[in-house]
Amino acid sequence: MGDTGGPYTLGQLARALGAVLEGDSERIITGVAPLETAGPDQISFVTHRKYLSLAGSSRAGALLVPSDVKDLPGPLLRTGSPHIALITLLGLFHPAPPLAPGLHPSALVARDSRIHPGAWVGAFAVIQAHAVVGAGVRIFPFVYVGERAEIGEETTVYPNVVIREGVRIGRRVIIHPGAVLGSDGFGYAFDGRVHRKIPQVGGVIVEDDVEIGANVAIDRATLGDTVLRRGTKIDNLVQVGHNVEIGEDAIVVAQTGISGSCRVGKGAMLGGQVGIADHVTLGDGVMLGAQSGVPGDIRGAGQYLGSPARPIDDARRIYAAMPRLPALLKKVRALERRVRELEGRLGIARAEGERPDDG
Repeated sequence: MGDTGGPYTLGQLARALGAVLEGDSERIITGVAPLETAGPDQISFVTHRKYLSLAGSSRAGALLVPSDVKDLPGPLLRTGSPHIALITLLGLFHPAPPLAPGLHPSALVARDSRIHPGAWVGAFAVIQAHAVVGAGVRIFPFVYVGERAEIGEETTVYPNVVIREGVRIGRRVIIHPGAVLGSDGFGYAFDGRVHRKIPQVGGVIVEDDVEIGANVAIDRATLGDTVLRRGTKIDNLVQVGHNVEIGEDAIVVAQTGISGSCRVGKGAMLGGQVGIADHVTLGDGVMLGAQSGVPGDIRGAGQYLGSPARPIDDARRIYAAMPRLPALLKKVRALERRVRELEGRLGIARAEGERPDDG
């Protein structure tokens, strides 16, 4: 088939996706579109059952669906993993542009840096002394790569990224515009008069297959390294403090802040606007709902929510009770008044300020 961007026949798509086709194998498909807007020459997709009613009314020329879906008009491409098949499908119709290796004439590249001949460096990029850029790397315009930084094979660095000195980046990493890797950690000591800056002389290590969103800040360690393990995915506008270690295949969603010296376990998932205090450990498989606040360690895998974060069932009960608190407070005050009246009738004296249930 090749990376042509289409068009493709349904038969070709079925073979590429490993899907079972119900329909005309010679039908031509020119692109992929959402259910709402797809036309007769486009394919759309159903990745969750809640979209079945919308799929039934779609004008799409074909649908990518789970294997067990029923009662949908054809043609259909059935697969056991529609999310994974969708990745392949989008890649077929929207292939990455071919890499044209070379250095743009306006790029400023230090003579003693090492740029693989198979890398591409765009306009006005700056690569400092002793930096290493591997094969198949794409460095877009206005990227800064500091001294002794290393960028592994097939990594993509989008415009206006700053990779400071000594940062080490693995293979197939994607870094989106505006990210800063290796900024100074936030460390100061008060000497009784002023806050004195603690030198941040450590580094940053980003392992293979990590993706870093736009405007993410990853601080260098005070000593040692801040580490993002293999497969971690970080959304836009995330702050990763100094000496943090994030485990393999973790997910960190937008506007999350991870304070210094935290440990985030393998496969952890941090929702939007999560805040984590310094020196906190999150165990493998910990899942934090949006806006959770974490002041202390959470070791056990599972879902947590709230500030401070609690097991999700406890947090939901607390949230459900909160709207009833004003009414409950009124009832408690009314009961206190009735108790005082009853005590007055019975001639029971209480010390001033003593509540009815005090022993």
